[in-house]
Amino acid sequence: MTSSPLAEGPAAFLTGLYISFWLPGLVLTAALVIKLPSILKLWRDPLLRAVGGLLLFACAVFAFAAPPTIAWTNRVTGVPNIAAPLVYSLITALSASWLLLVVHWRNGHTDRREQTRRATRWVVCVYAAVVVALWVLFALADVPVEQVRNLDTYYASTPFMREEILLYLLAHTVACAITTRLVWNWIRTDGLDAWLRWGLRFLGIGYATNLLFSAAKFTAVAARWTGHDLDWLNTNIAPSAACIAATFVAIGFIVPHAGQYFQDRWLVRRRHRSLKPLARLLRTVAGGREPLALRATAEIRLIRRETYIRDALLQLSRFLDENLRGRAYDAALVLGHEPGRAQALAAAVTVLEAVESGRHTPDDDADDTGETDTSYLLQEIQALSEVLRHPEEITAVRSRAAVPAESMSSHE
Repeated sequence: MTSSPLAEGPAAFLTGLYISFWLPGLVLTAALVIKLPSILKLWRDPLLRAVGGLLLFACAVFAFAAPPTIAWTNRVTGVPNIAAPLVYSLITALSASWLLLVVHWRNGHTDRREQTRRATRWVVCVYAAVVVALWVLFALADVPVEQVRNLDTYYASTPFMREEILLYLLAHTVACAITTRLVWNWIRTDGLDAWLRWGLRFLGIGYATNLLFSAAKFTAVAARWTGHDLDWLNTNIAPSAACIAATFVAIGFIVPHAGQYFQDRWLVRRRHRSLKPLARLLRTVAGGREPLALRATAEIRLIRRETYIRDALLQLSRFLDENLRGRAYDAALVLGHEPGRAQALAAAVTVLEAVESGRHTPDDDADDTGETDTSYLLQEIQALSEVLRHPEEITAVRSRAAVPAESMSSHE
């Protein structure tokens, strides 16, 4: 058939935008590698097994559906188009893994176990029967001319092959529609972690885009039945939709893990940076800088800085003036600070006074100022370091705390 100019335009345009099958394959492989440790560690968890199966079948689909792989499979086996039932079977298995995922996800680990087992058996049996039927129909079909990219429309009217094409598309569409609906319902569930919600959004977009794959295939096949040529839907739109969908699905699995990982790393580094003012202040107490370890992980560097600060505070604690701390706390409250902030400001004033007085130095034989409560200092080093970034607030509290209590009361 001769393509219409209208068809040639979109076809030519989309050919230039054709997405390689290896791109989603790489993203899916990355998702599988990220999930693999938890899958192996918790292999008895059916939900993780379903995720692993889904990612494995998805990788296999894009590996075997790539045109070079299709040509290689046909050549090695010596059977024209033998790659077709193989790819269709992998797509059907992938569709089944979608349903198994939502079955285990919806029913959870403890609730409705019997219902989960029944649904699992139903999905496995139905989709296994579809796979068997695909191979039987291919054996009955007469498909001697090899088609690497356009088999679905080329053999759209061929007996048995026609039924095979419709069967795998129907199995794919049903699974995709059910999965899409359930995923978008879960997105609206209250109490979800933010990264998990974003992952579900990407999954929802991916499964919805998969429906475009089915729609393009169905439309191209139906056009052949009616004597029209919309093969560009099959050769350009459908593969591109499948690649985009798989990429979104892979990102959906990656985002919750990668997002949480990078968020944790960012929080650790932010905490490490936020402790810098206090660590710098206590250098004279500790007798030098904190240990530097360039190759250490962010967690190790944070632990070393926290240890350095707490050791210095313990050394300084014998010389802290608790009376000054009490006056500074009252002064901070008078200046309008809320109690938590006032407590941090009072601790900062007390520590600064001890550091600047030099009483903590090893050569000093001055008496201790008495019993000191160090619990707050050791537990709230983050708040103490944070207020050190606001010297104007500390100065105001320090000036007011220097006024005798009776004088402060008379001026209120």
